Amino acid sequence: MFRILAGAKRSSSILYLSDVAKSLTSKLVFTRSWYSNQSAKEMKIDIIPALQDNYMYLLTDPHTNQAAVIDPVEPEKVLAAVKDKQVDLTTVLTTHHHWDHASGNEKLAGMVSKTLKIYGGDKRIGALTEKLSGGEEFKVGSLVIKSFATPCHTTGHICYFVTDPNSQESPIVFTGDTLFLGGCGRFFEGTPTQMYNALCNILGKMPSATRVYCGHEYSASNLIFAKHVEPDNLDIQKKLNWVKQQRANGLVTIPSTIGEEWSYNPFMRVDTDSVRKHTGKNSGIEAMGYLRDEKNNFKAKV
Repeated sequence: MFRILAGAKRSSSILYLSDVAKSLTSKLVFTRSWYSNQSAKEMKIDIIPALQDNYMYLLTDPHTNQAAVIDPVEPEKVLAAVKDKQVDLTTVLTTHHHWDHASGNEKLAGMVSKTLKIYGGDKRIGALTEKLSGGEEFKVGSLVIKSFATPCHTTGHICYFVTDPNSQESPIVFTGDTLFLGGCGRFFEGTPTQMYNALCNILGKMPSATRVYCGHEYSASNLIFAKHVEPDNLDIQKKLNWVKQQRANGLVTIPSTIGEEWSYNPFMRVDTDSVRKHTGKNSGIEAMGYLRDEKNNFKAKV
């Protein structure tokens, strides 16, 4: 959970906080518009809430001060963070074409004096300059970005895996609307087979310490559904209690880690006996389809 550090000073714009959840070790800071880690030697992630429950992210290489923004649906907030952090914004990483993720690209490109590289996996993404198909590697400063195609929520969905070759810190993955904390996105343009592949064979094979930054704050409702699927899973109940406390305090619940998701996310646990028993299905792919249909009609009391 987050707590105010002993002796921290309150002001109208900033609170210093510490996260003691098992998946997070960095100090975080909360301002009116964003949260960020504070280590000068680590990849810097500014979490910028947008719209009703979206998250945008400002990723900065501490070695070069170059930065990328992920899904900048509200460009004004992004540029406020860029100005506050005094970073060099060079890149836009777009996870998919839906308006609540990509509709700010063109406006952002027009608000900056330099030409931005705008990455994405779908021609429906506005202002796209770098079309991806999955498997490409490129850099933001010295940070290495690898694209992973995860079609299902949309046909052109891309997740971005980030490592710092100059540091021993854990990798990061920006998962958009493919993987959420405790859940996954709807299958608008895909199939259970595709989501199974995305979650279990692609994202799930990343190092267990990989930090997951998703596209929405859906953690509480996702974990309530997870508890419905696996009522005896203590990992779910523990995480749900923590999430409820975070939200009651007006704080974010991300990132999780890939290792944590394996312990409480039913969509990644479709090959376990307990999830199979709940769904009555004999394969993980069949269980994936069953769970998604059930979740689409599930009413969580948050």
